Amino acid sequence: MSTKHITKTPLDISDERLYALADLFKVFGDSTRLRIICCLFSCERCVQHIAEELHMNQSAISHQLRFLKQNKLVKKRREGRTMFYALADEHVKTIFNQGFEHIKELL
Repeated sequence: MSTKHITKTPLDISDERLYALADLFKVFGDSTRLRIICCLFSCERCVQHIAEELHMNQSAISHQLRFLKQNKLVKKRREGRTMFYALADEHVKTIFNQGFEHIKELL
Protein backbone atom coordinates (compact mmCIF):
# COMPACT_ATOMS: atom_id res chain seq x y z
CA MET A 1 0.00 0.00 0.00
CA SER A 2 1.33 3.44 -0.93
CA THR A 3 2.18 5.91 1.82
CA LYS A 4 0.57 8.67 -0.24
CA HIS A 5 -2.90 7.48 0.74
CA ILE A 6 -4.75 8.59 3.85
CA THR A 7 -3.29 6.95 6.93
CA LYS A 8 -6.19 7.95 9.18
CA THR A 9 -9.59 6.39 9.03
CA PRO A 10 -12.19 8.67 7.45
CA LEU A 11 -13.74 9.21 10.89
CA ASP A 12 -10.45 10.75 12.10
CA ILE A 13 -10.50 13.48 9.45
CA SER A 14 -11.61 16.90 10.71
CA ASP A 15 -14.96 18.32 9.67
CA GLU A 16 -13.15 21.27 8.10
CA ARG A 17 -11.22 18.98 5.75
CA LEU A 18 -14.31 16.94 4.93
CA TYR A 19 -16.20 20.14 4.03
CA ALA A 20 -13.27 21.20 1.83
CA LEU A 21 -13.33 17.79 0.13
CA ALA A 22 -17.09 18.06 -0.42
CA ASP A 23 -16.58 21.50 -1.99
CA LEU A 24 -13.92 20.06 -4.30
CA PHE A 25 -16.28 17.33 -5.47
CA LYS A 26 -18.98 19.95 -6.11
CA VAL A 27 -16.65 21.62 -8.60
CA PHE A 28 -16.51 18.33 -10.50
CA GLY A 29 -20.31 18.15 -10.41
CA ASP A 30 -20.85 20.24 -13.55
CA SER A 31 -20.49 18.71 -17.03
CA THR A 32 -19.34 22.01 -18.59
CA ARG A 33 -16.49 22.26 -16.11
CA LEU A 34 -15.60 18.63 -16.80
CA ARG A 35 -15.54 19.32 -20.53
CA ILE A 36 -13.20 22.27 -19.94
CA ILE A 37 -10.93 20.10 -17.79
CA CYS A 38 -10.84 17.52 -20.60
CA CYS A 39 -9.99 20.25 -23.08
CA LEU A 40 -7.01 21.28 -20.94
CA PHE A 41 -5.65 17.74 -20.45
CA SER A 42 -3.12 17.94 -23.28
CA CYS A 43 -2.08 21.60 -23.32
CA GLU A 44 -2.89 25.11 -22.20
CA ARG A 45 -5.45 27.04 -24.22
CA CYS A 46 -7.00 30.48 -24.44
CA VAL A 47 -10.70 31.08 -23.88
CA GLN A 48 -11.37 31.45 -27.60
CA HIS A 49 -9.88 28.05 -28.43
CA ILE A 50 -11.74 26.34 -25.58
CA ALA A 51 -15.00 27.96 -26.70
CA GLU A 52 -14.45 26.85 -30.30
CA GLU A 53 -13.60 23.29 -29.31
CA LEU A 54 -16.61 22.98 -27.01
CA HIS A 55 -18.99 24.90 -29.32
CA MET A 56 -19.86 27.37 -26.57
CA ASN A 57 -19.68 31.12 -26.21
CA GLN A 58 -16.61 32.72 -24.67
CA SER A 59 -18.60 34.32 -21.85
CA ALA A 60 -19.80 30.95 -20.57
CA ILE A 61 -16.29 29.51 -20.79
CA SER A 62 -14.79 32.51 -18.97
CA HIS A 63 -17.34 32.16 -16.19
CA GLN A 64 -16.51 28.49 -15.65
CA LEU A 65 -12.75 29.10 -15.90
CA ARG A 66 -13.04 31.78 -13.22
CA PHE A 67 -14.82 29.25 -10.99
CA LEU A 68 -12.20 26.56 -11.71
CA LYS A 69 -9.40 29.03 -10.95
CA GLN A 70 -11.01 30.12 -7.68
CA ASN A 71 -11.05 26.46 -6.68
CA LYS A 72 -7.40 26.05 -7.71
CA LEU A 73 -8.06 23.50 -10.45
CA VAL A 74 -6.74 25.68 -13.26
CA LYS A 75 -4.05 28.32 -13.49
CA LYS A 76 -3.64 31.15 -15.95
CA ARG A 77 -0.76 32.82 -17.75
CA ARG A 78 -0.81 36.10 -19.64
CA GLU A 79 0.89 36.49 -23.00
CA GLY A 80 0.31 40.01 -24.25
CA ARG A 81 -3.44 40.56 -24.12
CA THR A 82 -4.27 36.86 -24.16
CA MET A 83 -4.80 34.66 -21.11
CA PHE A 84 -3.86 31.02 -21.37
CA TYR A 85 -5.35 28.44 -19.01
CA ALA A 86 -3.93 25.08 -17.95
CA LEU A 87 -4.71 22.48 -15.33
CA ALA A 88 -3.24 23.53 -12.00
CA ASP A 89 -1.37 20.27 -11.43
CA GLU A 90 -1.42 16.53 -12.02
CA HIS A 91 -3.89 16.01 -9.15
CA VAL A 92 -6.68 17.39 -11.34
CA LYS A 93 -6.01 14.70 -13.94
CA THR A 94 -5.78 12.03 -11.25
CA ILE A 95 -9.12 13.00 -9.69
CA PHE A 96 -10.80 13.08 -13.11
CA ASN A 97 -9.25 9.77 -14.21
CA GLN A 98 -10.14 7.98 -10.97
CA GLY A 99 -13.74 9.13 -11.23
CA PHE A 100 -13.88 8.13 -14.88
CA GLU A 101 -12.46 4.66 -14.11
CA HIS A 102 -15.11 4.20 -11.43
CA ILE A 103 -17.89 5.17 -13.85
CA LYS A 104 -16.55 2.84 -16.57
CA GLU A 105 -16.87 -0.08 -14.16
CA LEU A 106 -20.50 0.81 -13.49
CA LEU A 107 -21.58 1.18 -17.12
